[in-house]
Amino acid sequence: MTAIYDSIGLNYAELRKPDARIASAIMAAVGPCQSVINVGAGTGSYEPTDRHVMAVEPSIEMIRKRPANAAPAIQASAEDLPFDEGSFDAAMAILTVHHWQDKPKGLRELRRVARDKVVLLTFDPASRPWLTDYIPELALLDEAQMPSITEYEKWLGPVQIEPLPIPYDCSDGFLYAYWRRPQAYLDVRLRSGSSSFWALPDVSAGIARLGDELASGEWARRYANLLECDAYDAGYRLVVTVD
Repeated sequence: MTAIYDSIGLNYAELRKPDARIASAIMAAVGPCQSVINVGAGTGSYEPTDRHVMAVEPSIEMIRKRPANAAPAIQASAEDLPFDEGSFDAAMAILTVHHWQDKPKGLRELRRVARDKVVLLTFDPASRPWLTDYIPELALLDEAQMPSITEYEKWLGPVQIEPLPIPYDCSDGFLYAYWRRPQAYLDVRLRSGSSSFWALPDVSAGIARLGDELASGEWARRYANLLECDAYDAGYRLVVTVD
């Protein structure tokens, strides 16, 4: 089995450190569920540490990067989970749905193996964070790979969808996490923590424009309101099934 993060996950453990505030929101959504399957688990970010957890990850390289004390992990895909119906209280999938080959099938698999609830952290492709002003290709990529936020109910049944504002000093370097630290996007190493930058062939023009406007002060003038914010709705959403 080959997976995208076999090749692009080089700096993942270093750049994608889980943020405690995001973790708290995810755990609140998981609630009292005691057994959890984490699908697209990567290196184990946001996995509960006080529950029985089974991790599922298609990339063997990401499994190898999991800490020694992480939950057990198997190499498998979301679309074909090797577990019986209702094997877990909850299923979670954090910033991973956009990588799945067959998203409806993967989401139905999560619903199949979860007795109680499914918890997703995903992105609303209708959102337009400021970075897309400089790199509009990101918005096109979001639309191409992210399900519409209205589609989750079709595949999971009734869901509650809530915005997850991103703190200004978020420790997890996902795509739009650096919203109040725009200089970070000039650093190719920091950009390597996001699969979107691997997917786009050339973002040099947009990055150069951003660099010029940071140097001139135009970025600070244009987005002055963001500099006063402690958190920002960058389009990330918690999707939780409800009875």
